[in-house]
Amino acid sequence: MAVRADLDISLDGYASTTDQTAENPMGADWFRLTGAYSATRTFRERVFGDDTGAGTTGVDDAYARTYFENIGAEIMGAGMFGLHQNADDPDWHGWWGEEPPFHVPVFVLTHAPRPSIEMAGGTTFHFRDASPEEALAEARRAAGGGDVRIGGGVRTVRSFLAAGLVDRLHVAIAPIVLGRGLSLWEDLRGLEGGYEVSSETAESGVVHVTFRR
Repeated sequence: MAVRADLDISLDGYASTTDQTAENPMGADWFRLTGAYSATRTFRERVFGDDTGAGTTGVDDAYARTYFENIGAEIMGAGMFGLHQNADDPDWHGWWGEEPPFHVPVFVLTHAPRPSIEMAGGTTFHFRDASPEEALAEARRAAGGGDVRIGGGVRTVRSFLAAGLVDRLHVAIAPIVLGRGLSLWEDLRGLEGGYEVSSETAESGVVHVTFRR
């Protein structure tokens, strides 16, 4: 069982923009940041349900396949679920649709817990006001021997990295400059010292950097 995190970041280290609105909850630069990933055959199959075989293959698709392999449970922040935009709506089930692409127990970190939500396809969202260590302990119990993925957003991933809880971190560095946003590396000086680091460049120009214990 491993604890894993995967993020798309820009050349200047930003994993998220800060211009989100209710009408555009991902921000104006999101698709620039994740374009190579969302174009892969695996992403189209697993997230969009596209079984036509459309989408890119090659290095980006290989990392996309790895992203989905052997996941037993997921942890995400309230923002990734969408609670920040819908904090007062008890019927809000997130913006992942009726059948979210996780298919495992998902633990949503929030200061305002609510009842669990069982969705189609095996995803159940549990809402916890918990520390990274507490959330990880519960996720491990639910994972049934599978890996635990720290899904995002960037603040959530950074908190697990700062606590030394991540066994494998994969960052896909898109060849773009954002110039603003939330930096993955803030307050993580020297993080690489605890890992073996490897890199690979995809046909898209994205550089995949992996930190392994």
